[in-house]
Amino acid sequence: MSDMTILEQWRSVAYNQNADKNKLQRFWATYFNIEKNIYEQLLENPDEVVSGTVKELAEKYGQDVMTMVGFLDGINDSLKVPNPIETMDENTKVNLAFDKEALYKNMVDAKADWLYNLPQWDKIFTEEKKKTLYMEQKKSGTVVKPHKVGRNDPCPCGSGKKYKYCCGR
Repeated sequence: MSDMTILEQWRSVAYNQNADKNKLQRFWATYFNIEKNIYEQLLENPDEVVSGTVKELAEKYGQDVMTMVGFLDGINDSLKVPNPIETMDENTKVNLAFDKEALYKNMVDAKADWLYNLPQWDKIFTEEKKKTLYMEQKKSGTVVKPHKVGRNDPCPCGSGKKYKYCCGR
C-alpha cells in the first residue's frame, strides 16, 4: 500500500469495481457533499488563488488528505496550471487557481447540476453567459463522430475482425 501514490490510493477506493455497491454509493454521496462545500468556498472568492501543501489544504477545508486528493483529482482539468497529481504526496505544494469558464463547463460535462447550479456562479457569470457556456459544452460533447465506420471496415477496436462481426453487431 505504501508504494501507491495518494492518488492511486484514492482511485482504488473511489473506483473499486469489487466494492459493495451501497458502500460505494455512500462513499460518493459523502464525497459529493464535501466537494460541493469546497466549491462553495472557492467560488465565493473566485480570484483568490488558494495554494499550499496538500495537507494544508486538507486542513483548510477540514478534510483528510485522501479526500483532498480526490478533490484535486477532480478539479485538475479546470486549473490554469495543473497540479502534479500523479506524483504528489501530502507535502506537495498545490494550487487551486481555476479557469472559471473551464470549471463551469467541466461541471456541465460531468452532469453535476448541484455544482454548476451553485448560487455562487451568479456572482461570476450572468444568466446569459451561463447559458452560453452550458450550450457550448453540450454541443462540444455531441460532435464526436467524424468518421463513420463502414460495416466491412476493420473494427476500430483493433480486433482485426470486420466491424459488422465485432463491435458493430
